[in-house]
Amino acid sequence: MSPLWTAAELRAATGGALEGEAAVTGVAIDSRAVQPGDLFVALRDARDGHDFVPAAFTNGAAAAMVDRDVAGGPLLRVDDTLAGLAALGAAGRARSAARIAAITGSVGKTTTKDMLRHGLSAFGVTHAAVASYNNHWGLPLTLARMPREAAYGVLEIGMNHRGEIAPLARLARPHVVVITQIGAAHIGHLGSLEEIAAEKADILEGLSAGGVAVLPRDSDFFPMLAERARAAGASVTGFGEHAAADARLLSADCGPLSSTAEVMLHGQHLTLSIGAPGRHLVVNALAALAAGTALGADPARFAAALDSFRPGAGRGARVALALPGGEALLLDESYNGQPPAMRAALAVLGTQEATRRIAVLGDMRELGDFGPALHEGLLPDVAGNADLVFCCGPLMRGLYDRLPEALRGAHAPTSEELAPLVRAAVRPGDVVLVKGSLGTRMAAVVGALKSEGAHS
Repeated sequence: MSPLWTAAELRAATGGALEGEAAVTGVAIDSRAVQPGDLFVALRDARDGHDFVPAAFTNGAAAAMVDRDVAGGPLLRVDDTLAGLAALGAAGRARSAARIAAITGSVGKTTTKDMLRHGLSAFGVTHAAVASYNNHWGLPLTLARMPREAAYGVLEIGMNHRGEIAPLARLARPHVVVITQIGAAHIGHLGSLEEIAAEKADILEGLSAGGVAVLPRDSDFFPMLAERARAAGASVTGFGEHAAADARLLSADCGPLSSTAEVMLHGQHLTLSIGAPGRHLVVNALAALAAGTALGADPARFAAALDSFRPGAGRGARVALALPGGEALLLDESYNGQPPAMRAALAVLGTQEATRRIAVLGDMRELGDFGPALHEGLLPDVAGNADLVFCCGPLMRGLYDRLPEALRGAHAPTSEELAPLVRAAVRPGDVVLVKGSLGTRMAAVVGALKSEGAHS
């Protein structure tokens, strides 16, 4: 395998000292995930990555980026490993000839990124962020991993606080940016939807000259976003159901297993089909189609490629659960949860053919003082789409207490306490939606259900 980074390139990119000529074929920050030939970057978070350098070498690391001496193998010594990773990411971006898209938004970032990666892969080597690597270490890590031969790069940019998106956008320097939606995610930190919209618009600060901004035409904030885009020298593609949208959803047929839509993109009529249910996923696909076209992909061929798209684990994956006497179906939405996404997932649950539709809902985090009202505000969506409801966490307690008695399954403070209650309640013929913010650890419920026996 040709090297991702030679020793000389590692020194030049980071300004670090590296003895020997160790070349690396990958970059990792988790010693458990190290593959032979990787550069292990010893970051500091809850634990100090330097403590795991020996384990990384045991797993086959070719070198380790460190800022203090550690025994075990070739060391790339830098002043600070986080800054060193950022420098390596910047060098990865600078040397790449790939066409780059960067995606942000309150919900739908990762799914839209995955759809864009899926569609672009039909046209050339496409590199994209894994999972939700969208922060101050995730974005530079993704850029540092960019293959030399990549024709396209698909990046994700997230935030928790004001001022976080702009520096990441300047590092990414995308040719196309996508803002999926403006919603209440992280409103507890930013204080208002207006501030959230302004922060999301900061992705435009990194846009390459002559770039394209793909923006939510149905949003109340579209005029502001479009003005910011044009001020940055970008052309604007609005997507959504608005009559003036450049990428317009004309109609959608969202069944229990898949979705088909008729769309108009810059005057061209196209049919979109994806192997997943939900109008919100159709809108994500429309944004991906608009972005892929802006990167130079043929729209009809891109749309055809999306026909084989399937959501990943934690983001709507459908898992059959083998139970005594038959099967149940799990809708795994356990990775994250914010109000718009929660409503969309409940609507999908409501389309499913089932003996019972069971919703297992965890707290939506980072909503601040808005949290209690936003949780209780889910009542109509829950009551209209679920036959039985389990809730996890203190905020979901408010929703649970407002539910009609017939809908109440159980409430527990933690997912670990709730998991066995859900597992005991599920019967053949049920469809079970599991959704909540990552910090609520709803994956514990998914794990408990899968322990019965599961297959995709």
